[in-house]
Amino acid sequence: MTTPNARRAMATERGESQCWLTDMDGVLVHEGLALPGAAEFLQRLVDRQRRFLVLTNNSIFTPRDLSARLARSGLQVPEDFIWTSALATADFLASQLPGGSAFVVGEAGLTTALHDAGYTLTDTDPDYVVLGETRTYSFESITRAIRLVERGARFIATNPDVTGPSPEGPLPATGAVAAMITKATGAEPYFVGKPNPMMFRSALNRIDGHSESTTMIGDRMDTDIVAGIEAGLDTVLVLTGSTKASDVTRFPFRPGRIMDSIADVIDLV
Repeated sequence: MTTPNARRAMATERGESQCWLTDMDGVLVHEGLALPGAAEFLQRLVDRQRRFLVLTNNSIFTPRDLSARLARSGLQVPEDFIWTSALATADFLASQLPGGSAFVVGEAGLTTALHDAGYTLTDTDPDYVVLGETRTYSFESITRAIRLVERGARFIATNPDVTGPSPEGPLPATGAVAAMITKATGAEPYFVGKPNPMMFRSALNRIDGHSESTTMIGDRMDTDIVAGIEAGLDTVLVLTGSTKASDVTRFPFRPGRIMDSIADVIDLV
């Protein structure tokens, strides 16, 4: 755990953060419940007029859906302040091939983002096969994706997470299904979401932020923190999610700060 003096030294070295990116699950909420200090942290950002986005690798839901889910937990986050791996993927594809086409395996969060980016969704000679998270993976759609990739469609996936949480236990997620397609085709997908720093760079573009004056808060060393470091951001690891204090020394990189929870981050804003 960093000491108060060390925290102040690191903050002084980089200067005051004008922009903030924060992960959602494990930082602000856990299993649908707001974590202590989350509401106060978000209010502090508003009061200090800090630009910020709430980030998630979840590509199932639209920002409007997620805003409503957060509201039910007691957190007020307008949809314009939410950045998902689906939005980052759509932003990336629009920059690579404007007005392209895609065969999508995913939910409304992904299909809506691609539509809004000007993409046509089709299962006939698409430019891309785009894989996102869904709770209704079908053998038919995965088979179609495999055949399209074999015919030359470029393979994109929203994020590499192999499992997702549920009250009953882990669920197979995007990375696990991507592995099936890779095994069948030999084609590796390009993952846009965390830990690819591309997601953070697109988020910074969204809020006109700069890496030198932005802090990323996350609960996972292997996604949030490493991507933040690679994007040149200051980083804060909170211990209310996946990574525990005893895990940190296993990684060859260090967060800028380690805090017990989001409640401890409020004074940094």
